[in-house]
Amino acid sequence: MFASVAIAAALTLSACGGNSDMAAEVTEEASVGTIVDVAIGAGNFSTLVAAVTAADLVETLSGTGPFTVFAPTDDAFAALPAGVLDALLLPENKAVLAQILTYHVVSGMVMAADVKDGDVATVEGQNVKLSTMGGVTVNGAKVIAADVMASNGVIHAIDAVILPPGVDVAKLLKK
Repeated sequence: MFASVAIAAALTLSACGGNSDMAAEVTEEASVGTIVDVAIGAGNFSTLVAAVTAADLVETLSGTGPFTVFAPTDDAFAALPAGVLDALLLPENKAVLAQILTYHVVSGMVMAADVKDGDVATVEGQNVKLSTMGGVTVNGAKVIAADVMASNGVIHAIDAVILPPGVDVAKLLKK
């Protein structure tokens, strides 16, 4: 089951250094619908929404769940090396894009306060490393807003796009 993808919004988690203005906006949206609906309404996940659409994961992320999504913000996607995002959005790279997005999703609903240090299996099939030292991180990406509720799970906004082991986005640029 391809579960959800990295989609997110943001709710304050003081231990993660969340943005309270963003949290207030997202809290209102979270009561409205699915992870996809919340991401669309948040306004700072347009790149993620475009990626989820390109990977044909909208229906999955709108499914019953529950899912925990570590969702990169638009700024996180913008930090990828030049050309990588454009390459990922090409139809011939749909499988790689889906792999990357599902690597940001964990089955079940995990609130930030319940995060324990250690490895957790993703929907993609490989593990991510969670840490609570100095705030919650996933593979080193910092959770900048947490516990954004949706009807089918919870979103934690992160400040970087995380890549599954074995995915070399530089190869996409050499095609």
